[in-house]
Amino acid sequence: MGHSQAAKAESRERVLRIAARRIREEGMTAPGVADLMKEAGLTHGGFYKHFASRDELMVQAAALALEDGEAKMAEAARRDPDEPRTGLIDAYLSARHRDAPGTGCALVTLGSAAGRGATEMKEAYEKQVRGYLDLIGEAGQGDDPEETRADAMVTLSAMVGAILMSRAVADPQLSDELLKTVAERLKHPAPTV
Repeated sequence: MGHSQAAKAESRERVLRIAARRIREEGMTAPGVADLMKEAGLTHGGFYKHFASRDELMVQAAALALEDGEAKMAEAARRDPDEPRTGLIDAYLSARHRDAPGTGCALVTLGSAAGRGATEMKEAYEKQVRGYLDLIGEAGQGDDPEETRADAMVTLSAMVGAILMSRAVADPQLSDELLKTVAERLKHPAPTV
């Protein structure tokens, strides 16, 4: 790859990374092309050298944001080899994750957009849901595959929902309580009656 092609690829990657961060922070509709290009240190006119349309950029940036989240979850599971599920839950349901949506899990911010989006968007979202389910299932300690899968679905749904709600409420104490309570219940389920 020549110097100009390498520079072009680097610029494209920079725009994608910025767009991925911005859609995690603001959702799919907020970041405009002009703002993204300016933040990347590029001209608005240069956008079409990299992408056919804003929609193409948004789908690719969403896929990148989703992939980044899965990598972080896998890293959290590896922190404590004896308790990978606890590591996942603690990392996901943390104040740090809640307070940094730009680097956080895109499942939280992209759920409704994926639900209304094009097939490519739904497929990218689904790929990451499946990846998280596999990761959570592998971190569990069950012998029954159906029960392990069901537990992974409940765990993922609870974690995504808790982060979403903890970011959306105005009361900081309730926000903290949501994270703490859901984390504790996922790690230590209440006995069934």
